[in-house]
Amino acid sequence: MNKVNNILPKHIAIVMDGNGRWAERRNQSRMSGHEAGVKAVEKVIKAAIEKNIKVVTLFAFGIENWGRPAQEVKFLMRLFIKNLYNQSEEFVKNNIQLRVIGDRDRIDPKLQDKINQVQQLTAKNTGLTLIIAFNYSGRWDILQAVRCISQKVQNGEFTTEEISYQHIQDALCLSDLPEPDLFIRTSGELRISNFMLWQFAYTELYFTEVLWPDFDEVTLEEALRVFSLRQRRYGLTGKQIKKATVN
Repeated sequence: MNKVNNILPKHIAIVMDGNGRWAERRNQSRMSGHEAGVKAVEKVIKAAIEKNIKVVTLFAFGIENWGRPAQEVKFLMRLFIKNLYNQSEEFVKNNIQLRVIGDRDRIDPKLQDKINQVQQLTAKNTGLTLIIAFNYSGRWDILQAVRCISQKVQNGEFTTEEISYQHIQDALCLSDLPEPDLFIRTSGELRISNFMLWQFAYTELYFTEVLWPDFDEVTLEEALRVFSLRQRRYGLTGKQIKKATVN
């Protein structure tokens, strides 16, 4: 029987999947599913603060999501900016630092301005760091890191032979934060969907059938319970990990 280690993840990354299916099962529009999903976000943020989780990253909109129906994409953009307006005071009140990662090129300038405003407003907050991955993909993250490193090679800061794992790590989004300990995906899908590909090297994966609008404190607690049963070996043996823990 696995032993509970009582260790909580410092960083949780979540693919919030199932809003559309949640709505369709209720004969509602997909848009109503996305609105219900916002309420689930609020519950998870509250629970994470209570659990003293340091970082939560939410995959809100992937680069591939531009292929969805235009009406739905437009709604998601409006919903995002609406919630930035509505939640900015709550972020300050609850000592939450907001950071948004992703490619800004296709994002409306008004939305970019609001993102910058809220990030500046919460920059000095020291509680939960809330990361919203918006117009993001793991491949894009690696690509922009490669471009950054290539420019530094051209500038003569180091040679191609000197490029290291650390150089890549430092050029990625969230390089200053711990990599995710726990990845959660809702709705029963068993994939990571181009999310934080480099950062997930040793992340524990957790999949649940629960649709995102139904995800709450109880389902988060279950994910944390399962995480507590895992032994994170990072390529070592169980005996080595146990010995290191004892020592």
